[in-house]
Amino acid sequence: MSDAVTSSLLETVAKGLRTIELGQPLFTGMPCSPNHPGFRMTLQRRHGDMMRPDGGSASNEVIITGGHVGTHIDALSHVSQDGKLHGDVDAQKAQHGGKFSEHGTEKIPPMVTRGVLLDVAGAKGVDTLEPGYGVTEADLVAAAERSGVRPEKGDVAVVRTGWARNFSDATTYMGHDTGVPGLTVDGARWLAARGVIATGADTTAYEQIPAGAGHRELPVHRVLLVENGIYIMEHLNLEDVAAEGLAEFLFVVAPLRIVGGTGSPIRPVAVVGA
Repeated sequence: MSDAVTSSLLETVAKGLRTIELGQPLFTGMPCSPNHPGFRMTLQRRHGDMMRPDGGSASNEVIITGGHVGTHIDALSHVSQDGKLHGDVDAQKAQHGGKFSEHGTEKIPPMVTRGVLLDVAGAKGVDTLEPGYGVTEADLVAAAERSGVRPEKGDVAVVRTGWARNFSDATTYMGHDTGVPGLTVDGARWLAARGVIATGADTTAYEQIPAGAGHRELPVHRVLLVENGIYIMEHLNLEDVAAEGLAEFLFVVAPLRIVGGTGSPIRPVAVVGA
């Protein structure tokens, strides 16, 4: 990096930056897909359980969670099609030994890049899309035209359905009986054609989930993860960034380096000027 670029970055930081959370908090009892083990946290040691000679005491916890619980990112090992992972990798061979030898979570790079908000709910003039609604290419284009910002190569595109508003009501949020809005295949192909490195949404599965359908098929995961090598983030919270009218921002996230895993909890943030 040149001295001029370094100086410019430092000057930007000196002027003041702030972050906007793009994820949900982790807590016992939060909404979770039945396909994954739920999040649990409990104190393993409390203050006073062991006292040091100087009067000091420490507390710690035990955390149990799946890699696809809460706000998280999918590694390319998460979904296969006809026995193959992205790049025609044999899924059975890659998962031999209880962890993935290829496309594991540790291979997901930290991302410090432009984030683009595609506020589909906002473009339609509603707080929340209808349960089971399919977000199409036309919807994404309309959202981009409304904001004046289109995702480009190397960007992270986040899609707002407004569904994060239901996060405090697990039954409504999971939408087993009513459905959950999400991307359709043509919407996913549009994002892939734009060259994004990752995309995410404020729902549990990123996919369009009709009422009572559960997660029987994951065609959008196939298009993004298997066919195009594009990472997927789920359970985002895009309400604050949308409320501020931000169409683009610096997107920052660093997944845990879980060797051979299929996903990781994350804490994504939008970095903007103070």
